[in-house]
Amino acid sequence: MQVLAPTRFLAKQPIFDSDLQLFGYELLFREGFENCFSGSPESATKQVMDSYLLLCMDSDPGTIFLNCTRDALVSRLVTLLPPATTVLEILEDVEPDEAVLAACSELRRKGYRFALDDFSPLPSRMPLLQFADFIKVDFQLSSAADRAAIYALVHGTNIKLLAEKVETQEEVEEARREGNTYFQGYFFSRPQVIAQRDIPPNHTTYMRLLAALSQTPLDMKSIEQLVVAEASLCYRLLRLVNSALFGLRREVQSIHNALIMIGEQEFRKLVTVALAGVLAENQQPTLISLALERARFCELLAPPIEQNSAEQYLLGLLSLVDAILESPMQQVVDSLPLRPEVKAALLGEPNFVGMPLHLRRRYEEGNWQACSDLQQVLGLTESFITQVYVDAVSWANQVLCSAREVHSA
Repeated sequence: MQVLAPTRFLAKQPIFDSDLQLFGYELLFREGFENCFSGSPESATKQVMDSYLLLCMDSDPGTIFLNCTRDALVSRLVTLLPPATTVLEILEDVEPDEAVLAACSELRRKGYRFALDDFSPLPSRMPLLQFADFIKVDFQLSSAADRAAIYALVHGTNIKLLAEKVETQEEVEEARREGNTYFQGYFFSRPQVIAQRDIPPNHTTYMRLLAALSQTPLDMKSIEQLVVAEASLCYRLLRLVNSALFGLRREVQSIHNALIMIGEQEFRKLVTVALAGVLAENQQPTLISLALERARFCELLAPPIEQNSAEQYLLGLLSLVDAILESPMQQVVDSLPLRPEVKAALLGEPNFVGMPLHLRRRYEEGNWQACSDLQQVLGLTESFITQVYVDAVSWANQVLCSAREVHSA
């Protein structure tokens, strides 16, 4: 079996406190294993958010620092991340105009903390000080006099100083003497690059979703139909519903439930963020086609065996996520808000909920004796199951053909 290269990358650089204990991480955009930044800051912020939601949210209980452009603040895209553990790092080129200050004020009320990156004590930057919880002091770009001016500004306030780009023991000691209480730089650790195989997206579906999301009021039925045909967005949506941001641990039985749970506003932002992370991804049409076939097969088989059609669709769609992501199914299942029976079925444990998927897999293997045995247990005829199989394959082909036609138009 060919091992596919990772398509999603994210770097994390640790931040330490004055006792050199881990305080948190700064999230950094990466396009590959090369441990350096390249690309547009605007796109980078969105892709970092998308990658963090997909790869790290469940495994990183600590504080994260996110570089924020003007658009990320003003559009409130950053509210996809949990306020209790997120520090919004305002970049040095973000002008504190009326819209930016209003956004910062609202985000502060929601519980977000702020850091000022590469801050310089210029009059034009002063309005941002009212929001600052941290000021990052660049030890490579500032002189002792520059730093003294910054320290004078924050004296007597609750603002914490974070020395960044400290690369030697001497710089660490100097940063301590000057009053910095947090430290970040190559002396401690270079950024750690995380890589994972991403779910190949259907670009056309994202474009159609963006068009649908621009309408007011939203046509939720049309949006739901687009989401359930896109494994990439389906996975992200379920991850977001199960994230610390919403604090929900309810059992999600359908995409409709998930959309209702997170609400219209958050779903609009989710698609916008996700879009930035999928524009140059490689496609795996065979896996995506098979996932759609399984989803439709399980959905059509649900009514006669008194199962939930929407949940069965979800079960079939997610049955190949481990192959698409090249991650253990246990890891995938642990991150999703599914019923225990559905999780067990995805892990290959025998139960009635998983029997449609089990039957579909036996069809794929050509194990006709097993198909016959399952058919009898379910009380279905061979002709009915065969027709469902044919209909599922036809439907998946139509979905993919339609997407290609729209894409090439």
